[in-house]
Amino acid sequence: MDGLLVDSEPVWQTAEHAVVEGHGVAADAAFHQQITGVGILEWAQATRAHYGLAAPPEQLQRELLDGMLRLIPERVRAQPGAREVLAFVGERALPRAIASSSHLSLIQATLAAMGWGEVFPIRCSAEEVPRGKPAPDVYLLAAERLGVDPTRCLALEDSPTGARAARAAGMTCWAVPDPAHTTARAFDGITPHVFADLNELLRALA
Repeated sequence: MDGLLVDSEPVWQTAEHAVVEGHGVAADAAFHQQITGVGILEWAQATRAHYGLAAPPEQLQRELLDGMLRLIPERVRAQPGAREVLAFVGERALPRAIASSSHLSLIQATLAAMGWGEVFPIRCSAEEVPRGKPAPDVYLLAAERLGVDPTRCLALEDSPTGARAARAAGMTCWAVPDPAHTTARAFDGITPHVFADLNELLRALA
């Protein structure tokens, strides 16, 4: 969802930096790029360790969630081609699910802001499984809820972390690198299916 269907990575960066700076330290942009795509608890744990913060991970997680819930309605926008991809899938009644590292409340807020509430009746969050991406858990949960074998699923991803999770689940993964945090070369050895944008991906899908 984040970075793939919606241009939310700059919003995440704003919220993450605000949390860190609220604890009196300067944000390290390179560090935050390195951990893009991980679950929110993993983010909180890694951020606490990186900056040596005294606040417990649960507090950092709450602060990030609160910041994102404020920013999503006013700043998150659909990626170019996202609506067209969703229309293509919807017209063919293909089973579909969100498999995201985001907290469920953020998934709900994003889909509501985009008007996609009915497009994705199945929503899977890394908070529901033991391990976040790059572990395959959230993708396996999505396949289970869809009632589809993971090897018959196509996962669309924007981050190498997410792509590793999809591949570990046994899925075919197509990637559209989000230039906010990664490049096409970052997917070398993970998936050969890398597209410049969702419009190019849609042409291949068709």
